[in-house]
Amino acid sequence: MKLKLIIASVAIIFGMVSAAHAQVKPKPGPVSGTQVKASAAYSEVLLHRAELTAELESLLVEYTEDYPKVKALRTELGFLGKEIDRLFAVPPAEVGRLSTALGKLMIRKVQSQTELWNLQQTYKDDHPDVKTAQKKIEVFESAIKEILGQS
Repeated sequence: MKLKLIIASVAIIFGMVSAAHAQVKPKPGPVSGTQVKASAAYSEVLLHRAELTAELESLLVEYTEDYPKVKALRTELGFLGKEIDRLFAVPPAEVGRLSTALGKLMIRKVQSQTELWNLQQTYKDDHPDVKTAQKKIEVFESAIKEILGQS
């Protein structure tokens, strides 16, 4: 019974997220969804999202939303969603930049953001580990901007 309740809750949450994502209006001039979905970068990010979602669903069978790993996975999925939105905002002339390397960089950035989030649950912003994590994110962001021609 508990499993059915958890599965129903997860289905409702994913339905709400999908509905909210569908209501987001695209910015003028972005790449069509088909072009982005056919890119190597999107494939990499989508694979990572699927892995995270599967891990989250398996944890929710035994744990509640308050479990630290569940919170971390939800946070990482949120960061990943922002990167997916970023892919859809690429101008049509720049679709060739959506490479496997870009997707991997986005994933590494998201993982670093999640690591930073975890550190910030325990330490203040002036802690050396927090500063190191922030620098890592800056390096990944700089590389992403360079590939996208935004630097």
